[in-house]
Amino acid sequence: MALSIWEMLAVFAAGTAAGTINTIVGSGTLITFPVLLATGLPPITANVSNALGLVPGSISGAIGYRSELKGQTTRVLRLGGAALLGGLVGAVLLLALPSEAFDAIVPVLIGIALVLVLLQPRISAAVRRRREATGTTAHPHGGAALLVGLFLASVYGGYFGAAQGVLYISLMGLLLHDTLQRINAVKNILGAVVNGVAAVFFLFVADFDWTAVLLIAVGSTIGGQIGAKVGRRLPPTVLRGVIIAVGVVAILQLTLK
Repeated sequence: MALSIWEMLAVFAAGTAAGTINTIVGSGTLITFPVLLATGLPPITANVSNALGLVPGSISGAIGYRSELKGQTTRVLRLGGAALLGGLVGAVLLLALPSEAFDAIVPVLIGIALVLVLLQPRISAAVRRRREATGTTAHPHGGAALLVGLFLASVYGGYFGAAQGVLYISLMGLLLHDTLQRINAVKNILGAVVNGVAAVFFLFVADFDWTAVLLIAVGSTIGGQIGAKVGRRLPPTVLRGVIIAVGVVAILQLTLK
């Protein structure tokens, strides 16, 4: 279907906003997906077009956070493998399952993730005290628990992806001993991996709208750079607050739609 000039502008603006918020927190899909539906695209076509269009934005955001990625190559490769597999499974499920399959569980997952993000400093401090008392050390890459958690979060990300960044940050913040900004940098890489593998899969097996894909791609690429400039300057407490605020909005939008 052909988009009007106003619809094209709306999709481009949504893509820019999504690229910005995805780089800082995640949940950009909550902006682009409703706009694509409003243009008249069927839900599956809109979801696939959105996934394809957000790939350049994820890459752009990851490049913007390249300083925070220094020294994390091994971690990124380990966690990226789990994300890649999970994203592929999620993409397959999108075409195999009804759209209501995740409706009930997703708001609950995001709610749990927000609680973990809120309590993460206290939980991390308690874990460190326990390790000091027992003489144990933390796994530098989060261990098997983080791999499994990220795989499951990536399955959801490949399926729909709204607020998947919140899930990633909560899991890594709980299981990695590192700063929130460095964790956010890894989150951007994982988002690029999941969107990328889903996009490659969709190119061969699903319908999508090339105009929408290109508009979101250009917009999200610009937004990725904006998000990196803003997000990298936010103090940990402010960044944590932004994550929680976005997560709450995501829960409300998913439960009240």
